Amino acid sequence: MALHTLSRVTIGVPNVAETAAFYDDFGLTRTAGTRSGRTDSVTFATVDGGEQLELVPVPGRRRLIGIDVGVDDTDDLDRIAHNLHTLGLMSTRTDTDLSVTDPGTDVLVRVVVTSRIVQTPFVVPAYNSPGNIARDATRADGIERTGRVRPRKLGHVVIGSTDQPASERFFTEGLGFKVSDRIPGLAAFMRCSTDHHNVLVQAAPVTMLHHSSWQVDDVDEIGRGATAMLEKDPDRHIWGLGRHHVGSNFFWYLKDPAGNFSEYYSDLDCIVDDQLWTPRDWEGARALFNWGPPPPPSFLAPEDLAGLMAGTHG
Repeated sequence: MALHTLSRVTIGVPNVAETAAFYDDFGLTRTAGTRSGRTDSVTFATVDGGEQLELVPVPGRRRLIGIDVGVDDTDDLDRIAHNLHTLGLMSTRTDTDLSVTDPGTDVLVRVVVTSRIVQTPFVVPAYNSPGNIARDATRADGIERTGRVRPRKLGHVVIGSTDQPASERFFTEGLGFKVSDRIPGLAAFMRCSTDHHNVLVQAAPVTMLHHSSWQVDDVDEIGRGATAMLEKDPDRHIWGLGRHHVGSNFFWYLKDPAGNFSEYYSDLDCIVDDQLWTPRDWEGARALFNWGPPPPPSFLAPEDLAGLMAGTHG
């Protein structure tokens, strides 16, 4: 695969300072933010991925401004530019990157020659199970942790498209993403790395960011992170704790002050060898979750959806 990383997401919000405080609490680390050259934005880094989130001010409604996708070399950029041209889409090219907008989501995708993310392996704690005492006379690792939860990397974004089939073609035929699974007529789970999905494009009445997702070490970190967030503001809760069926990951969703959802996740399916994975079509609630509380109406249709459709926030 020429693509290797979902490296960055830029989100436009009408309330940058307030939204930035949410991501401080979420466990991201503020950076100097010199990459984009803006002086009115706030940027954040993950533990392993470096600077991966930028919040920029926009009037009116919140929206996803852009995402960055990593490739290994300029040959990859040449190939992508050719594929986009075949789809009738023009891109802007420099020596080290290529930029193009998906008409269905109105998201600017920047394909960048950059290094791959290298993650320090997480040492899986010992778990006791029936017939297997792996942890004798020792308290569980998860309850002994006291430090703040820190997301390891940006995992994926879920984007609403007013032309889902065209957006799926844009990401697959144009950029080179691969489809891992589908919900026919509604959504495609697509990857640009070994993760099960890095971009999910779903049919929507308006272009929108549904959520961004951030990897943590394990399900205990999901629970600890969400608990700390809700102790500060219970209204941040959206959905969780649960386990998705498609992708298999544990999850907990929270809402930032602009109305975007942010997910802590762990234990996502990975696809190292494409030959060993067969995409499937999924229907109904099984596609959303395997266990946990059912998704609330506000997850399926965000409360500000009418405002987004009208071109205003709130």
